[in-house]
Amino acid sequence: MNASRSPPDNETYVSEPFGQPSHPQPPTMRRRSLLLLVLFRLLRSAASAMIAVALPYLVLRKLHYGSLMLGAIYMVGLASTALLGLAVGHLSDRWSRKGTLVVTGVMVPLSAWLVYALPDLPILFLASLIGGFAATGSLIGGGVGGAAQPAQTAVIADLTTLSNRTLYYAVLAFLSGVAGAAGAWLVRSFSIHNIFLVAAVLSALGLPALAFMAIPARPAAAPRTPDAHKASRKNIRKFGITGMLNGFSQGLLTPFLIPFFVIVYGLHKSQMATYTSVATILGAVSLLAAPVLEKRLGFVRSIAFTRALGTVLLVVMAVWHNLDFALIIYVITPALRIAALPAQQTAITSRVHSDDVGRALAANQVARVSASSGAILCTGYLFDLSAVEVPFFIYAAVMSANIFLYFKFFPNQEPAPIISTDTSEPPPMPPAGS
Repeated sequence: MNASRSPPDNETYVSEPFGQPSHPQPPTMRRRSLLLLVLFRLLRSAASAMIAVALPYLVLRKLHYGSLMLGAIYMVGLASTALLGLAVGHLSDRWSRKGTLVVTGVMVPLSAWLVYALPDLPILFLASLIGGFAATGSLIGGGVGGAAQPAQTAVIADLTTLSNRTLYYAVLAFLSGVAGAAGAWLVRSFSIHNIFLVAAVLSALGLPALAFMAIPARPAAAPRTPDAHKASRKNIRKFGITGMLNGFSQGLLTPFLIPFFVIVYGLHKSQMATYTSVATILGAVSLLAAPVLEKRLGFVRSIAFTRALGTVLLVVMAVWHNLDFALIIYVITPALRIAALPAQQTAITSRVHSDDVGRALAANQVARVSASSGAILCTGYLFDLSAVEVPFFIYAAVMSANIFLYFKFFPNQEPAPIISTDTSEPPPMPPAGS
């Protein structure tokens, strides 16, 4: 058997508890690991969505700070996510996927509990440092607790193959989005203070699932020839540049869409929670279109089409202050922004050497969230000056440049065959509830 391929279904797997292989496991371990990862992600996503909705109200309404202070809290969370994400990517490649998930899994419940226990400004900054309180997209990565995302994505890559990876990313992200919508809806039922306690409990409940996960031992990688190493580094650099522009555009608007409605329209928390829940559900459903978009358009044209349309709608929302129309745009633009992301994740994992997957995902995330931090301060400053339309126009310019670079960097949308060699099929995902 070729050492670069995953074992077929009639062979055994080895669990990877904290980096040390143990006794052989049956092939059903792959299915069980996926289900446990889903459980962990559902609870974590619900908690993260609750924090994302509640944090602006805590800062702006309860503690009576301005948008610039909220932006500073987000910036600390983004900087933490960038640094921790880089460490997580290296640890997941060099130490243990499972062990890395456990370490990062503790951070969100700890940070949420800190805010509940002592909701003042210094603790908010500390909690943001630990838990990565960002609002730059929590459905797939980069939102609250986004530092764990490189390890989660790498685990899914280990449990799937190139032919069906986009489908798995889409389904798992869809379920995560549904849980996020449920979390946003729960915000209506609790006070701003108690929301953080509920988020701490929910995210902590997902940790035992990780203890029972057993990740297949990674097969021996294809030899890393000088050409393969060069191609891998080149693709990491390209995705880093596009990730930087993507992150800058996210930082300009995504964390401030809820504050936009608070400042411009004065929407109440319960109203905003409802619309955020609807937007999250639509975003989750849109992820299921990723395999079709990838097959019909390729990952580059999928990104270009969905994000260009979303950009046009956001510019319209900025210049036409009609509440009903603005809310319609608010609930549909997240779906347009993230619909092609599973295809993009597959593109990254298929264009780097198998030994570099975790680091490639981390490098992309670091570039994205680092760029977001400067953009967040920019928008926080402009919002404090009541120049709420300006970030939308900057967003449109940056997103146009980003789309152009995707076409320039990846004119041939098929991955090079020398890098990713895992083509064997894993067992199908079990039916829901099995």
